[in-house]
Amino acid sequence: MIRWLSLFILMFCSAAYGDQPSHLKVYISADMEGIGGVSSEKNQSSPGSADYEKFRRLMTQEVNAAISGAYDAGATEVTVSDSHWEGNNIDMELLDHRVRIVRGFPRPLGMMQGIDDTFDAVVFIGYHASEHQRNAILAHMEDGDKISEVRLNGVAVPEAGFNAAIAGDFGVPVVFLSGDSAASMEAIHLLGPIETAVVKSGSGFYSGTMLHPEEAQRMIREGVRRGVERRLQLKPYRLAHPVRLEITFKETFYAEIVSYFRNVERPTANSIVYTATDMTDASRFFNAIGYLHDE
Repeated sequence: MIRWLSLFILMFCSAAYGDQPSHLKVYISADMEGIGGVSSEKNQSSPGSADYEKFRRLMTQEVNAAISGAYDAGATEVTVSDSHWEGNNIDMELLDHRVRIVRGFPRPLGMMQGIDDTFDAVVFIGYHASEHQRNAILAHMEDGDKISEVRLNGVAVPEAGFNAAIAGDFGVPVVFLSGDSAASMEAIHLLGPIETAVVKSGSGFYSGTMLHPEEAQRMIREGVRRGVERRLQLKPYRLAHPVRLEITFKETFYAEIVSYFRNVERPTANSIVYTATDMTDASRFFNAIGYLHDE
């Protein structure tokens, strides 16, 4: 009798709460300009600057909040990609011990190195808006000293869009983004109703209203948990192949040099078009030209 009663209780609980996934992998890509409190590249987010050590610690704490949120949602494995500057910002000694971390540049998939089709959800921490958004703190496209705009299949994308398209090629949806209000609105417009944590609201390129770090981290943990739990409701950002990659440079020189490569068109003085087979190809090309220098 007791054995049958135990079996009934087990079956009831399984029906009521559903089976927990035996393997749930979450990928976290972390930048720094969108970390709570950051409003200056010169003093806060550049290695060696006056307050860099403080803000890399805050970056690590926000990443840890995201990791906790992922595990709260049932994650069994989490990979973190340190994706700001040279990819060596997160404090390894303060980082949650349950994860693996991708560090250093260059790498073929850039801010998404290590993503593949075994992952179930992608999380963006500390992301910023694209260059042409108003009241967006430290807004730029990757390699912002050279590039003003990137388009994929005719659509202008921020870094969140470019990286979401890489994940989309592997069938993995973006479920969460943290950053300022402009980055959040831009991501939702492009990717759909993902979860976000607005940790600051920009009033200019170098100014904004910030949340206390503890509140920002609480919002991130709760938002990531909700996002991972909602992963099946959110669609991967898939692009049709081949992928038309359009890059507009700030200086004519760079467009001229890149146009020397095979399969590259130059429709205007400052822009080039590369037709990539897929987003892995597009990412390899994009990351390679980022190392062009004019000296």
